[in-house]
Amino acid sequence: MRVGLLSTANINQAVLGGAAETDAAEVVAVASRDEARARAYADEHGLARAHGSYEALLADPEVDTVYVSLPNALHVEWSIKALQAGKHVLCEKPLSRHPEDAERAFDAAAEAGCVLQEAFMWRYMPQTQQLLDLVPRVGELRMVRATFSFPQREPGDVRLDAGLEGGALMDVGCYCVSAARLLCGEPEEARGVGLGKGVDARFAGVLRFAGGAMATFDCGFDMPPRSALEVVGTQGTLVLDDPWHGYKPRIKVRLEGGRKRKVRCDKVDAYRLQLEDLAAAVRGEGPPLLGREDAVGQARVLEALHP
Repeated sequence: MRVGLLSTANINQAVLGGAAETDAAEVVAVASRDEARARAYADEHGLARAHGSYEALLADPEVDTVYVSLPNALHVEWSIKALQAGKHVLCEKPLSRHPEDAERAFDAAAEAGCVLQEAFMWRYMPQTQQLLDLVPRVGELRMVRATFSFPQREPGDVRLDAGLEGGALMDVGCYCVSAARLLCGEPEEARGVGLGKGVDARFAGVLRFAGGAMATFDCGFDMPPRSALEVVGTQGTLVLDDPWHGYKPRIKVRLEGGRKRKVRCDKVDAYRLQLEDLAAAVRGEGPPLLGREDAVGQARVLEALHP
């Protein structure tokens, strides 16, 4: 699968690293609105071709798949353009906070006969699958608690631009929402509060699910690095200290009666697994792990929570 990078965003580094570890995908091109910048980026990363416009990348016959790493507000627009150009698309999360726009993007994929995938790489980690396997051990779900924060000190960063759909909820809170939905299904009620100038620099949310389970989460750009996920059931808890990156993948299991243990999980490059999953879908071996239903459900919750 020959991949073209639609922008020179920092997140590309993770995809380049994942592609370097697999034979299923190769990054062959990059595009920027500045041709000199695209050429410098291609030279730095050993890419065969550089394009001075996004349209030129979409017209490149040597590119099968486009990775859309543009700011949030441009995700759907350029995903659709890429799909209409006959390219498969891996779109950086979140695809959208507008469910109708997410539907439009997947309609474009269906019409083009191409694959569209939202890039929630944490879903591909063995730690995430191990978590799902362990959930029945803690009984009926009562509460999910999640957090994701880091200090954002770069002035002018697109994550601080309301016009580009920035904000903590969209950038890091979406992971917390993804986890709550994975564990509990689609919520019946969503409430949130954000604080900040222009965008939500800090956000807290509450979700209520059928059957009585609830989820609470917080995220932000004005707090120290924090990353955690706790699953509380009627018979115990599961705790992940590093649920989103998996640098130290392990799950702390605490069951009734004081029984405790730590489950260590394989450490792998989730971006590699994400690319391999997409490549398999492109080859027609089955649908990708994350498709229309998940992306539209995610957008629906983000829209309900958005400040």
